[in-house]
Amino acid sequence: MSISVRVRPLQRVTPAEAAAWHRVVTASTAHDLPGVPTPDPGQIHAQLTGPALGSRRLAWLATGADGTPVGIAGLRVFTSPGQEHLAELELHVDPAHRRRGTGSLLLSAVVAACRTENRRSLIAAAAAGSPGEEFGERHGFRRALTLDHLVLRLDEPAVADLLRTADAEHPGYRLTGWTGTVPDDLADAFAEAKNAMNDMPVGDLDYGGVAWDADRVRTMATVVADRGDTLLTIAAVHDDGTIAGYTEILLPQGSGPRAQQYDTAVVPAHRGHGLGRWVKAAMVCRLRAEHPDVVEIETDNAEDNAHMLAVNRALGFRPYRRTRELQLDVPTG
Repeated sequence: MSISVRVRPLQRVTPAEAAAWHRVVTASTAHDLPGVPTPDPGQIHAQLTGPALGSRRLAWLATGADGTPVGIAGLRVFTSPGQEHLAELELHVDPAHRRRGTGSLLLSAVVAACRTENRRSLIAAAAAGSPGEEFGERHGFRRALTLDHLVLRLDEPAVADLLRTADAEHPGYRLTGWTGTVPDDLADAFAEAKNAMNDMPVGDLDYGGVAWDADRVRTMATVVADRGDTLLTIAAVHDDGTIAGYTEILLPQGSGPRAQQYDTAVVPAHRGHGLGRWVKAAMVCRLRAEHPDVVEIETDNAEDNAHMLAVNRALGFRPYRRTRELQLDVPTG
């Protein structure tokens, strides 16, 4: 293990520290996930300095003997009722400085913080078959969930079929949409629909669950906007005024042509009517009309979420890569 590496916690993150963080993440991602867009400097700065939904962040920077940034670790400590046992790790080491103990030093700091915060479960994501997955398993993490990432190219001829799906009638339902914060007259109904995500497959993750209300959905939209991203939502509204299903797309700041799928859910009482496919098709049409610079959407689904995988593949999404969700059971006390 290298003794020349210094790991220090970041208190109030400075622009220089955010730039160092960005350099490490960019180098690590380019090496491990070629072709995957990296966050731009503004996104990194907002992530490190802005508020997070239902959580707070701790951060560490590892530097070499000459002060060069060689690794970073971020810990999201969840604070919402139902998730007070949970923390989430982000860890990157510059490929030019790996195999020298930097990652182990950073992880030791993170685990110590988990014990201080009385967190029993530490989760982390790593590309399947990547150095990150190998590192995690070597340090006691276990595989808890596999996610399939899929990409839909909006410039392929087959996407024209989505226009017919979006235009199909669903008696008793209508489509509506918004950008950013949900309209006040739909806030309560949207919060109820968000709670449908609590039955999504999470494998063996000790993830817990959260209760959504109008204030939480508004806070979520504010957090997204404050970090410079754009959140688009399409919802299917039942004649009784409830939201039966919805889909969300994130346009990351500086991400260029790729949009990220956020939640898609259909409330249990309204499943079996094709609403998931309907709202997702309508979102594709909206992107083509309002954001023609976006040419692809990336989504991910749990490997055992057969229904949503089938919906996405029917819409034209194609397999792209896989991610492992890893979990470390942290001894406390």
